[in-house]
Amino acid sequence: MSAPRHPHLKSLPPPPTGPRTAAPAPTAPGSGAPKYVAGGVPSSVRSDPQAGDGRYPIAWLTISAPRGAVPTATSICECGRNLFAAGHRKALALIDDHNRHRARCPLRTTEERIAT
Repeated sequence: MSAPRHPHLKSLPPPPTGPRTAAPAPTAPGSGAPKYVAGGVPSSVRSDPQAGDGRYPIAWLTISAPRGAVPTATSICECGRNLFAAGHRKALALIDDHNRHRARCPLRTTEERIAT
C-alpha cells in the first residue's frame, strides 16, 4: 500500500504595490428598513416603554458571607462614600453605619425633609 498523497499547496498572490482606495460596500435595496431576526422580532433596540417615577438608586450596600469564609461588606454612595469592611464585627458595624448614612446623605436630604 502506498502513502497517502498530500495535495499541492498553492502560493498566495503577491501583495499589491502602492496604495489603493477601498471600494465602497454594495448597498442592498431597502437598506434603510429595519432588519428582522427569526420570529419577526425587530433587531433594533427600542426605548424602555416603562415610564419611571423619577427615583433611582444612589447608595448600595453589598454583603458577602460565604460559608466558611470571612464575611465582607461594601458601602458605596454617589456622594463619594466608598467603604469596605472584612470580618464579622467590622461588617456589622459597616451595615449600621450605612443605614445611618442613608438618613443624613446630602443627596437624599431635600429641603422639604429638613423643614419638617
